[in-house]
Amino acid sequence: MELSSKGLLTQVTQFWNLLDDLAESNPEGYEKFIQQQLKAGKELCAAPEPQLCLQTKILKPKEKILFINLCQWKRIPAPQSTTHPVPLSIGRPEDMSETSDVYTVIDVAYNPDVLQAAEKDHVKKDQLIQMAMKCIEEQLQITLSQFYHITKFKIKGNIQRMKKNLMGIQTDPTDLREKIRKELTLEQIKSSTVSIPDHFPQLLLPKDQVSREKGCLIEEISSTEIQVEMKKPAYELKMVADQNEKPLKIELKVELPGINSVSLCDLSVSEDDLLIEVSEKYRLHLNLPESVDTEMTTAKFIKEKATLIVTMPLV
Repeated sequence: MELSSKGLLTQVTQFWNLLDDLAESNPEGYEKFIQQQLKAGKELCAAPEPQLCLQTKILKPKEKILFINLCQWKRIPAPQSTTHPVPLSIGRPEDMSETSDVYTVIDVAYNPDVLQAAEKDHVKKDQLIQMAMKCIEEQLQITLSQFYHITKFKIKGNIQRMKKNLMGIQTDPTDLREKIRKELTLEQIKSSTVSIPDHFPQLLLPKDQVSREKGCLIEEISSTEIQVEMKKPAYELKMVADQNEKPLKIELKVELPGINSVSLCDLSVSEDDLLIEVSEKYRLHLNLPESVDTEMTTAKFIKEKATLIVTMPLV
């Protein structure tokens, strides 16, 4: 162990000496190397963003509505070419059952370039959707309906929930050891043309493979996200109409005892549902009776009454 520590210290010293030499002998190469590291670090820390949401059905083992959020994420590498497999990552399924409607939400992430290319090609978009559905079936051992439709909203559920779900995916310890073995070598640093490959865990399927006769190459994934049981707060949901009894907006009042700041409230509103999560204490998910204008939706927090008021104009 002592020998290994000395060896590591020697390599670290060599590393810094090479960086110093590179900065003096090749300032442009040094700056390029640093910029590459900053770019790689930024992409590694980037969060996934919603692209589109599709609705389908789980047929077996129990029939249930399923929403699949397709997200773009820079941490997912793009395929090396059109003939190489297309990487994707799948979050764990989450059941939503706060109201009478029960459904499941699953988040799937692709590289942004893959999704952007598919936006211009309906055939490619369908292939990506079929690929995601196939992988979900293989991983969860369920049967999905082959019929789906793309919803008007980009994401089902809370954006923060989606980010936590996907970013909680962990690599296998063997993958981590392999990543360590693939760190930059001193020769790469000396050449100042270093590019770090993205070793984020992938779920791979050949691009044109949508047949159900062959299984997709899926790695087991898990999340370290700690599940905190949150209470459902008391609330009042009402429709506000004009003098002619024409519905104008939906007003929601939520009582949040013990909460003294709006900064603790996490609100997500789509056209047809709403999710409020408050400081790991409260959670409220509601399906809205009418479609609302998310851009015109406002919220205010009355500190004296610990009450959150959300006003959602109708579309």
